[in-house]
Amino acid sequence: MTKSCPPPSTSKPAELSREEQARSVCLRLLTARARTRAELEAQLGKRGYPDDVTATVLDRLTDVGLIDDADFAEQWVRSRRVNAGKGKRALAAELRNKGVDNEVITAALADIDAGAERERAEQLVRDKLRRERLDGDDDPKVMRRLVGMLARRGYHQAMALDVVTVELASERERRRV
Repeated sequence: MTKSCPPPSTSKPAELSREEQARSVCLRLLTARARTRAELEAQLGKRGYPDDVTATVLDRLTDVGLIDDADFAEQWVRSRRVNAGKGKRALAAELRNKGVDNEVITAALADIDAGAERERAEQLVRDKLRRERLDGDDDPKVMRRLVGMLARRGYHQAMALDVVTVELASERERRRV
């Protein structure tokens, strides 16, 4: 004969219940995508959880490795560079908006050197130029559009202008042949 377990007690302290609820909210948010500690803290604050409950839950999630801002920043940088073609300035701004510390941002962006950033900008411009119609008098318009595209993605304006000038000349030469 087996013994059945008694039903769980419903007379838990309110604080423990709030911690469980907060942890559940965090786990649900982390299931959708990785998040920074600041993002989770903002979500819990928006839902009205007290600061002590929020700190306890987030400390526990950090201890078990579910919240890691450094890992988040590295993944974010890798993903946004490849998929969106973002430059260092734009990536740093996005990470700052997500509440990542400046030291963590600097470490995450350390692998991107000026050569790699320029190479990515060249690739973006080449991809865009393949779809452009290049008429003789459209150069300023095309140039302005491409420099603007790079600037919006966080590339320095001087580098963007140089990359566009070189790639535009290269594309004209390629089409001439």
